Amino acid sequence: MSEPSRARRSRRSRQETEADLLAAARRLLDRDGVLAGINLREVAAEAGVNHGQIYQYFGSRQSLLRAAAADLVERRAAENDGHWELPFRERRQAMFRYRVEEPELVWLETLLALDGDDGFSPLPRFERTRRSLERDLDDGALPEGADAVAAHVMTAAAQMGYAIFREAYARDTGIPLPELDERAAQAYARMVAGLTLSSTGETPVEETRAERPPVEEPPTGD
Repeated sequence: MSEPSRARRSRRSRQETEADLLAAARRLLDRDGVLAGINLREVAAEAGVNHGQIYQYFGSRQSLLRAAAADLVERRAAENDGHWELPFRERRQAMFRYRVEEPELVWLETLLALDGDDGFSPLPRFERTRRSLERDLDDGALPEGADAVAAHVMTAAAQMGYAIFREAYARDTGIPLPELDERAAQAYARMVAGLTLSSTGETPVEETRAERPPVEEPPTGD
């Protein structure tokens, strides 16, 4: 058990206990990786909580993973709302960087998908995303007639796939991981840019502005 776990043996409120359990689940994923999965008894031990409480509060491993993923999404949303106002290209590039630099959410989503969890939502804030996509079409950030939803889904799939396998890709290619991350980000940016081209090959008006530096603000979800 880690030092933080020992320090938290004093009596806690339910809210504090739930927060400790979610943090413990993320620490175990960070330590052991996605393929090791999550064991509720190990999570309880890591958090310094009686294992009966984790079943009382969450009921199942899937419920715990969903809660941990939702907690991450909500914390990102509280930190930054400006993500949704960016045009399509910048939003997708920002999400690629986020998933590479902050892999916790990817790991949680992967476990939920592998579990076949019917409650798993890979697009947890999609109604807000839909409004942004509609604005992209209206503003010309996506070309007229573009399938905005499909473009969003396929770019999300590319983000997830790379984030899950990036370390294995680096091993197989012999490319140092930081270098591969940068090269993959550049390739992804070109892929996304291709989706913003009109049928004539012209870049929509919204995307003809001078290239801006990468967005540093953390996005809030897909």
